[in-house]
Amino acid sequence: MMRVLFDHGTPSGIAGSLSGHEVTEAIERRWDRISNGELLNVAEAAGFNVLLTTDKRIRYQQNLMGRKLAVVVLGNSTRRVVRLYLTALPWR
Repeated sequence: MMRVLFDHGTPSGIAGSLSGHEVTEAIERRWDRISNGELLNVAEAAGFNVLLTTDKRIRYQQNLMGRKLAVVVLGNSTRRVVRLYLTALPWR
């Protein structure tokens, strides 16, 4: 089981497609308004394994090397499109 954190832009409707994993939305923890750098830090400290985000610039804005947390950037935040690619996730 993976602990998955949905950033504020990630469509919550896809959570059901990740059955068998613990899915938490950043807004549930009141983390929806903190910066990406701080979000990465608090998510790692809380034991999350994966951050699902729609922020395509995160890899340019943050140093992701050495992180314990995997960052998956969704190219399109439309739930219908995202569901098509969920089966490609190796931890699904």
